[in-house]
Amino acid sequence: MRLSVLREFALSLPQTTWVKQWGECLVYKVAGKMFLIIALDAETIDGVVFKCTPDEFDALTDIDGITQAPYCAKRHWVRVGDLGALPTPELKRRIRRSYDLVVAKLPKKVQASLAAPPGPA
Repeated sequence: MRLSVLREFALSLPQTTWVKQWGECLVYKVAGKMFLIIALDAETIDGVVFKCTPDEFDALTDIDGITQAPYCAKRHWVRVGDLGALPTPELKRRIRRSYDLVVAKLPKKVQASLAAPPGPA
């Protein structure tokens, strides 16, 4: 998957922001909470990290090219080091799932503001 496609998809999720952090990592957030990390080596994707449930973790880490994400909560974040490990539609679905898991943990008031259409500028 190309970096531009991955970035465009992540930014299409409601009220997503991003910041370059930890050297060459693009960190995507909703309401200040991260849901996706794209690790870069120059302009090439070196790995993609996203949140999952413990049950999903076991199934995902059974796939070659997917491991526990370093420095993230054990059994709740995975790193896809080989983007060929998941077909593009599946990777997008998993990123959307990560976004939804993070949103579900936000306060109800914040969740409601994410669901509301943006007001006039």
